[in-house]
Amino acid sequence: MSETLAAPSQLDALYDRVARVVPRLEWDLFADDIAAILELKRRRNAVILAHNYQTPEIFHCIADIRGDSLALARDAQGLDAEVIVMAGVHFMAETAKLMNPDRTVLMPSLEAGCSLADSITAEDVRALRRAHPGVPVVTYVNSTAEVKAESDICCTSANARRIVESLGVPRVIMIPDEFLAQNVQRETGVEIITWRGHCEVHERFTPQEIRAWRADNPDVAVLAHPECPPAVVAEADFSGSTAAMSDFVSSGAHRKVLLVTECSMSDNLAATHPDVEFVRPCNLCPHMKRITLRAIRHALETMSHEVTIPEHLVAGGRRAVERMLAA
Repeated sequence: MSETLAAPSQLDALYDRVARVVPRLEWDLFADDIAAILELKRRRNAVILAHNYQTPEIFHCIADIRGDSLALARDAQGLDAEVIVMAGVHFMAETAKLMNPDRTVLMPSLEAGCSLADSITAEDVRALRRAHPGVPVVTYVNSTAEVKAESDICCTSANARRIVESLGVPRVIMIPDEFLAQNVQRETGVEIITWRGHCEVHERFTPQEIRAWRADNPDVAVLAHPECPPAVVAEADFSGSTAAMSDFVSSGAHRKVLLVTECSMSDNLAATHPDVEFVRPCNLCPHMKRITLRAIRHALETMSHEVTIPEHLVAGGRRAVERMLAA
């Protein structure tokens, strides 16, 4: 493969994208894997989807489609590539497979799970329906295919409020993120039956931390993800999805920001916003960090690990995602 690897000039151009956040010494360790991945993508007719929580060398240098869960779900539709590699967590790979059933979807690490997705099962959803007959089920995309298949419609943190309001009902079941549901209930006034699922990154933030960061940085704008507890969101200047946070930073209205979310988000924005100072609380997602350049390279070399969805779950899971995208 060495004769077809990326040229040094191409690698230098890629390094320019991340030079502000990746030391040259680290880049020298990454370069061989990046060059190999670029060639493997070409040979396999593959694309890489990367979530905003991926590290900069993945997000900026090898990914073809980047964004939050909504963007990845939307842009995964109808891809021309034969192979899709998910640089994210397992539920995202399942969603990509639901939207592209004829494509090969690869998950570089089977250990890249999600505390939210693990918090609820299909039987739990059926029990909620029995306890609350006739109440529609809105399911956060941070969920397994089997849970999506039991749902009426999906949502992401970017469109959760709009999805709930679009149903035109006074009461919904919203799963599995309890804090997202509570934050949406406050915004909409719709009564929401919740589930006690939490993101292990966002649940750790506290209002006391926010106030301490403000005391040290009185000019900072605090942006909180709606998976945070409501008391944390109440301390923030802005709450929104990772895409909304990115748009906020790009607006240039504030020169110092604190992103109350997974810390690679700050790294990725710092790479492209040199004039913005990022105050960095560093809560890492252990699952996202299982996706590495070496794991992606191995996935493309060996065509592993292929994501499959049982046939009886495909129609229901896809319908819930498509309803979200159409709403």
